[in-house]
Amino acid sequence: MDAVQQRRWFITGISTGFGRELARAVVAAGDKVLGTVRTTAQMEKLAGEGIGAILMDVNDQAAVEAGVQAARARLGGVDVLVNNAGFGMVGAIEALALDEVRSVMETNFFGALRVTQAFIPAMRASGGTIVMISSMAGQVGFAGAGAYCASKFALEGLSDALGEELAPFGVDVLIVEPGAFRTDFAGRSMHGAEGSVDAYAGMQAGEAKKWAAAYSGTEPGDPVKGAQAIIDVIRAGNPPRRLALGADAVVGILAKLDNVRHDLDAWRDASLGTAFA
Repeated sequence: MDAVQQRRWFITGISTGFGRELARAVVAAGDKVLGTVRTTAQMEKLAGEGIGAILMDVNDQAAVEAGVQAARARLGGVDVLVNNAGFGMVGAIEALALDEVRSVMETNFFGALRVTQAFIPAMRASGGTIVMISSMAGQVGFAGAGAYCASKFALEGLSDALGEELAPFGVDVLIVEPGAFRTDFAGRSMHGAEGSVDAYAGMQAGEAKKWAAAYSGTEPGDPVKGAQAIIDVIRAGNPPRRLALGADAVVGILAKLDNVRHDLDAWRDASLGTAFA
């Protein structure tokens, strides 16, 4: 697709935060967009900004299939699919109920998978880009955010494999890894474990929700600039597999990669010595 050609975007979760800023930036760039929200009030508010939206829960298979039909009817197809819908979950791993872990995996991982599978047939035929909104937490594990990290690590593993599978059909897969951006993610959108374990009191694992709430509103990342960076990468063509957003993401991911290389080098002989003689 030509760099200046008008693109058609389908973005999940555009009522607030990163998704909303991305939808606004897409419209401002002259592209078409259809996004998903959870209430009619949100849909009406976005309509006032010239942003098309439909009601869709990424955890509802029938609703997702209806979303594909709506994209075909209202946009004529999709060039860029953005899996943005998701939420944060914090709490020490020992304190997390399995149902709490399942809930964040259901939306952040299975929801993105469900939407992607529904759109793949049409995109495989016409090409395009699938954008997975991950996080630096999809590369770096954080105490107190194990469930959220697990959902994003899983999403990134799926996306790497998906990129290999769809490359022959002209479909790119871009994994976006934001650091801390000034949205409501760390505040209203953050879910905390209902249980707790006294042993983690005063530690990051035990106080993650409180610390996230205190940080909310002071994050260094500007979501408007982050949204524009995504559009610029898509329009440039031949997108990378990963796009880190924010200095904290770049520094944190590089530190993780350095640690991985250090461990590989330090234990290379043990690793290579496991083959049959």
